[in-house]
Amino acid sequence: MTDAAVTIRFATDADADDIFASLVGIADTVNERHKLKSTVADIRRFGFGEKPAFETLIAEADGQFAGCCLYFPSFSTWIGRPGVYVQDFFVADAFRGRGVGERLLRRLAAVTRVRGGCYIRLAVDTQNFRAQAFYARCGIRHRVDEQIHAARDEDFDKLADADTDEVGQNT
Repeated sequence: MTDAAVTIRFATDADADDIFASLVGIADTVNERHKLKSTVADIRRFGFGEKPAFETLIAEADGQFAGCCLYFPSFSTWIGRPGVYVQDFFVADAFRGRGVGERLLRRLAAVTRVRGGCYIRLAVDTQNFRAQAFYARCGIRHRVDEQIHAARDEDFDKLADADTDEVGQNT
């Protein structure tokens, strides 16, 4: 397969099964499948419709699903410009090393720039050295001046439960 045989398009709800299969593939790659709580229904519910929480670019090669890049808008107050945060990035084993991943990132950068954005952020599993090397080759470098912190599960629930004000539907 040559680079020209790869096409990139925006996902539709008909792609939910392939997107979810990619999440399973990522979880298997980092030996964390037991942590995957998402479902195909979650992908359909939150990724498509009136107010999608994310967008996905789909890579196809010769009509076959080859990979995807799931991302959402971000904004840097320090830069004063929008960008995107890549939540999940996957290239199917059969298509690795064939330019699919680079094509996905190039399209994401182009789409982001057209929308006024100027950066891509993402997190990589600390033990996924192959992905880290790939991102570095594409110009996405590890930032030693930043760390990602997260509140999940019980910690998130504690934060949300501690809010005593009534939260309206417009938030």
